[in-house]
Amino acid sequence: MHSRNTRISLLIPAGVLAGLCLTASSLNAQSVCLPAPRLMTTMPMGGQIGTTVDITITGQNFEDVEELSFSTAAITAIPATDSSGLPVPNKYTVTIAADCPPGIYEARALTRLGISSCRAFNVGTLPEVTRTRSNTSIEKAMALELNCICNAWMTRQAVDFYSFHAEKNQRIIVDCAAKGIDSKLNAVLIVADAEGNDLKVERRGGAVDFTAPKTATYIVKVHGLTFDGGSYHFYRLALQKAEGGQTVARLPSTKAVNSFSWPPAGLKDDAIAAEQEPNNSGRTAQKIELPCDISGSFFPAADIDTFEFTAQKGDVWWVEVASERLGLPTDPSVLVQRVTTDGEEENLTDVAELSDIPSPVKISSNGYSYDGPPYNAGSSDIIGKVEIRESGLHRLQILDLFGGTRKDPRNVYRMIIRKASPDFAIAGWALHMNLRNGDRNALSKPFSLRGGATMPIEVVAVRRDGFDGEIQLSMDNLPEGVTATGLAIPEGKTRGIVLLTADQNAPRGLTQASFYGTATIDGEQVKRTGQVAQMKWPVTNARSEIPDPRLLADIPIAVCGSEFAPVTIAATEEKVWEVPEGGKLTIPLVNTRRYDFSGKKMSLKTYGNGFERNPAFDAPLDADTSEAIVDLAKTKTKPGDYTIAFYGSAVAKYKYHPEAVDAAKAAVDDAKEKLAAVTAEANSLAESAKAATDENKVALEADSKAAAAAQKVAAAAVAAADKKLKAAAKAAAPKDIVDIVVSKPIKIRVTPATQETSGK
Repeated sequence: MHSRNTRISLLIPAGVLAGLCLTASSLNAQSVCLPAPRLMTTMPMGGQIGTTVDITITGQNFEDVEELSFSTAAITAIPATDSSGLPVPNKYTVTIAADCPPGIYEARALTRLGISSCRAFNVGTLPEVTRTRSNTSIEKAMALELNCICNAWMTRQAVDFYSFHAEKNQRIIVDCAAKGIDSKLNAVLIVADAEGNDLKVERRGGAVDFTAPKTATYIVKVHGLTFDGGSYHFYRLALQKAEGGQTVARLPSTKAVNSFSWPPAGLKDDAIAAEQEPNNSGRTAQKIELPCDISGSFFPAADIDTFEFTAQKGDVWWVEVASERLGLPTDPSVLVQRVTTDGEEENLTDVAELSDIPSPVKISSNGYSYDGPPYNAGSSDIIGKVEIRESGLHRLQILDLFGGTRKDPRNVYRMIIRKASPDFAIAGWALHMNLRNGDRNALSKPFSLRGGATMPIEVVAVRRDGFDGEIQLSMDNLPEGVTATGLAIPEGKTRGIVLLTADQNAPRGLTQASFYGTATIDGEQVKRTGQVAQMKWPVTNARSEIPDPRLLADIPIAVCGSEFAPVTIAATEEKVWEVPEGGKLTIPLVNTRRYDFSGKKMSLKTYGNGFERNPAFDAPLDADTSEAIVDLAKTKTKPGDYTIAFYGSAVAKYKYHPEAVDAAKAAVDDAKEKLAAVTAEANSLAESAKAATDENKVALEADSKAAAAAQKVAAAAVAAADKKLKAAAKAAAPKDIVDIVVSKPIKIRVTPATQETSGK
């Protein structure tokens, strides 16, 4: 079986979920979304290139872990073994190849329920250590060498202390990776003297640039911004030497969702020009010729970079700026003005003011999915048009709107000014669920399919330079028995759907999928690779925390092979269903039910471009057949070929791993048999010891004591097996779980209206 992974999170947006019409009373106290395997932690969180490291993993819904895998073949893992050569549960020996590029990769576990969600795994060039003892005082400070990385998790309601030695005037960069490697920690970094007196403090997630005032031992303190901690608040602390003017790169971070739209396809780095300071005013403006590709920085604080160029009336130029999408806390703004003079007086006329790339879909207004997805695919970067109204000299100013107090030379930007180059970029994420009683869930659900399930993926597009055409969506390299159906992003729109469907009998499998968008641009077919995003952590309660998504490095698709979807809805025939424009189509449906349900029906709405206005209808949960009505008089769908699906939600009485109950019963019976045998042996030896002669008594009494000890061990094994049986039985007891239900895709052909169907 192949091993590489991916994962995603899913919501059904607010407008969508208005149709998931379970009543509030029926949803109270119910879980949402069927269980999925989730990798929660690895310790340590990475390793040095060319080394082998032992790591321990933890997870949810984590039975029968077969393997730990990574998003690169350069990192491999084998189960760690004990002194007897037996595998140690959830412990692995990880080998990082000598040619593995440094950076962040995905780690995942293959479990009974398929591939798990991912956790960031870091590969670097510095030696690494792992904290293995308490270090919550200066006296317990863990000594670190310079040019090393320490892996640890934050001690709750405490401060972690580390010590290091530095020579006078030696420059040390102290960095702490946390939020950027999936941690829940908001780290505060402090460099102090040997007595603990603070010398430098960083509370905003930055690095500490420290120059030692004298040769001495110094202390690094790490704590959470609110002094939170625990195993989910892990971090990587780096101490690196630096020369006087050297810029030291930060520890790597995962990519934000909005970075998917950078760079433009085919962008090269061989013609980049550097901004030239001073260029902060019209008098010192840097002269450029269009088109151009410029790199610069928002440094020092309140920096305004000014450029001048000559342009002709009627010219249209597109300006793209990348800075936030490079992972930086910046908000670029561009102002273009025409420059004329009247004697010595300079006149400036505004031509264009450019700012944010808008989100392709309305995002949640409160960080959850209540009125939109909690994925912001827009950016504070820029893709904007400049139309030249009059020939002559023009001035462009670029600044960081939040740069007035920032003094970090690493806050760089790249600005491209080009003639129109129409294009697009796409990203997708699994839809989340939104319920009418206000229960909002952002679950870090992997692409691990149950047999008979259809999983919807919301896809968004950022369009470049005026491209407005249709974008076809597709996935390939899928496991056996899995198909992907793309519901295209229509002309002028920015949202589409991909439906992943696993046949009921799809075998257990795992592949690395590829995700594409295809469009016709200037008469040529253009194919762009898409990326996917997921939530870093499962958020199951609206009050617990704000969902925190990121992009993934790969797209693993799995079929678990051990469970089935609660219900599969499909048309009775796999064919193209024809209906005339303005007509009404009745589609007979078959409902393959595998669970009992709370309630006798569910409300279904319609996915599919041109069909969203189709009225909701009820589908039974206590019958094997139903029918869908598609009313084109209401949808106003034009002639053409379409793909649709019906969706809703249902409350299934789900049983978690009922097979574990049988296995646990067998384990109890086996333990009881062993206890009975050991007890009989112990009783026999005890009787023999009582009746033994002086010559044999000592030996028999020793054997009797050993047998009695073995009896206690066997009795404890029975108690442990019985405890596991009770836990398995409790888990397997039916529980009401609300799950998304999506039908198999259905193809429809709308034919031109005749006089009869048009009512003429």
